[in-house]
Amino acid sequence: MTTRGYWVIRFTGFALVGIVALLNPPDQLHQSNHPLDGAIQIACFAVVGLALLAWLAADELPRYRSRGLPVALAVMAAASGLAGVTAGGGQSLVAFAAVATVAAGADIELPAAVVVAAAGILPIWIVGPITGSTIGTLLGYPLLIGACLSLGRNRRSYRVQAEQAATLLEQYERLRAEQRRADVLDERTRIAREIHDVLAHSLGALGIQIQAAKAVLTDHRDIDRAVEVLSTAQRMAADGLTETRRAVHALRVDSVPLGGELAAVVETHRQRYQVPVAFETSGAARPLPPDASLALLRTVQEALVNAAKHAPGEPIAVRLDYGQVDVRLGVVNHLNRAQAAVPGTNGARDTNGARDTNGARDTNGAPGPSSAGGYGLTGMRERLRLLNGTLLAGPRDAEWAVTAELPLASVDMSDGSPPAPPGAADR
Repeated sequence: MTTRGYWVIRFTGFALVGIVALLNPPDQLHQSNHPLDGAIQIACFAVVGLALLAWLAADELPRYRSRGLPVALAVMAAASGLAGVTAGGGQSLVAFAAVATVAAGADIELPAAVVVAAAGILPIWIVGPITGSTIGTLLGYPLLIGACLSLGRNRRSYRVQAEQAATLLEQYERLRAEQRRADVLDERTRIAREIHDVLAHSLGALGIQIQAAKAVLTDHRDIDRAVEVLSTAQRMAADGLTETRRAVHALRVDSVPLGGELAAVVETHRQRYQVPVAFETSGAARPLPPDASLALLRTVQEALVNAAKHAPGEPIAVRLDYGQVDVRLGVVNHLNRAQAAVPGTNGARDTNGARDTNGARDTNGAPGPSSAGGYGLTGMRERLRLLNGTLLAGPRDAEWAVTAELPLASVDMSDGSPPAPPGAADR
């Protein structure tokens, strides 16, 4: 009900009580011995009317409400309590003491509400014995006022709870909207990362083929061989488009069969570059979430492209180990004599070093992508770090080794979603 509706009811009740108390009083419940009862009732009725007007003014003028409302309610309760211990129709004015006490309990603080209730009870206890009020009047009216105070406090409690519930609901809806927005941005970032990695891999391989075709034409002038190399480059471009579609699709499936995907990548690299590539697995294979499978798959692809770029023709070994607490992937390729003599010429170093396989430094050494536009193993390291994994890359004797590890506690989730890394909420 609106505030205006409440005020219509209050003034209508005030008019009815006036008719009952003053114009057509009922038979007296006890014989009055005080001729001033009528005058007291008229005066109390007028004071109640003025208190109602003051209450209305306090509602309409909020800046005066905190001070004016308790005073108006206290005056109304006192006048109603005083009229209630007079003979005849004055007892009906006690209803306004009840109304004032309910309003005080609901709309003002507890100490002020207790003062309003006391203002209605004290006239009954002080004047009641003088006017000859019965024990029922002296006890019943104060109990009524006390019950109305409790009712008002309960009403205030319900209103506060409703306001808190509305605030919590608003906050919940706002958080849901922010979560949906974050999910959309996260999905866009994941798709962009996958497309970037696929394109970097494909374009890197295309660059090698184009360099080979250029060398065939300029050094040997072998047109047939150049056409063959360019045909291979054309197939690689088509494969890159297919791989891009597969990457986007893989983001929305339950899991990627990692062993089969790695075997396919190894076989493609073996045929494309005519180099020996060994692939082995150990341990009990298990399905991994898409993020984990794709991170390991992209790491192998990046390592194979780098091996073809920096150590062409050298044998490569890929090994996938399913341990009890982690998944470990290693890619090892032999270095040619010139590279073995100059440590670090094959690209990335470990997390304490400077350059990755594409010439870009990692996040510990700054500046971002290389001139080729890719992030290389730095991007792979960041991808694995999001899954609480690690990536190490560097020379080892006459070999170059890339090792990726993912803890199963982070990736072996029933819903396919790894937990956020430590500190992710602060980023």
